[in-house]
Amino acid sequence: MRRATVMGGGVAGLCVATELVARGCEVTVFDPAARPGPHSCSWWAGGMLAPFCEGETAEEPVVRLGKEAADWWAQQGVAVAHRGTIVVTLGRDRRELDRFARRTDGHETLDAAALARLEPDLGSRFDRALHVSAEGHLDPRAALIHLRERLDRAGVAFVAEPGRPDGLTFDCRGLVARDKLPDLRGVKGEMAVLRCPDIRLSRPVRLLHPRFPLYVVPRAGGLFMLGATQIESDDRRPSVRSVLELLSAAYALNPAFGEAELVEIGVDARPAFPDNLPRLRRQGNTIHVNGLFRHGFLLAPSLARMAVEAACDGTKPEFWHEDHD
Repeated sequence: MRRATVMGGGVAGLCVATELVARGCEVTVFDPAARPGPHSCSWWAGGMLAPFCEGETAEEPVVRLGKEAADWWAQQGVAVAHRGTIVVTLGRDRRELDRFARRTDGHETLDAAALARLEPDLGSRFDRALHVSAEGHLDPRAALIHLRERLDRAGVAFVAEPGRPDGLTFDCRGLVARDKLPDLRGVKGEMAVLRCPDIRLSRPVRLLHPRFPLYVVPRAGGLFMLGATQIESDDRRPSVRSVLELLSAAYALNPAFGEAELVEIGVDARPAFPDNLPRLRRQGNTIHVNGLFRHGFLLAPSLARMAVEAACDGTKPEFWHEDHD
């Protein structure tokens, strides 16, 4: 049985470990934390599986490979909601919706009546929207916990203290891997969780705005995740300005959010390379899986599959880089 070591227990590391187990490998994961939690950048993700919407600003591979994500997560037993994404804009920013429509595919235009049939709490507030029906979303925290428990049952060893890797190593440490990948940079993202039983949404909603676009992702128990800022910094302290912008945008989406309970504010720095595309980089016996930027849950399944194919089948997949001494 082939042995492999995975460094890091975030979304990239857990996806790589899952793919290795499927190949019959004996896997050890080095992760300083006992369980998924706030220490991981993945913990603060929105969980939107929205390749078409990401196509507004992302490169073509993000859209193409992102289309694999929903099926992969469902195959692992993670609950994936397949209700699409709603995209709206305030009246003064109507041109933003037209621009978004030109830059993306897979959507249909809704009038107020059609929007109200999908999301009654929005239909009276917006006379026009886009519905991207092929997209989905998941609860990222539940997904991380599920993968971890599934790997535990499969016999994967989780070790807190890093030792000498035995066999092939997959480095999935995010920004910590800058000791080996100096071209990684941090992109700060802030989010908030609100509890608002007066609002019901069944799918993610993106509110376009020239300065601070917002997405709202519904979760169980009347919770909503608001995200997310994108700041060129690896600072992990929440800022008053960003939180105010998130909450102001949510209020503009629906004033009922003004009465919501502020449950949580979170911030972390997402690992990104200069072009915001991921890398599979081989250094000796180590394959680095990194640079997922804001596309962790969307691209981690494809990156994990390609990394394991490279290791087990000798392929040189997309995003492949090999460092030579």
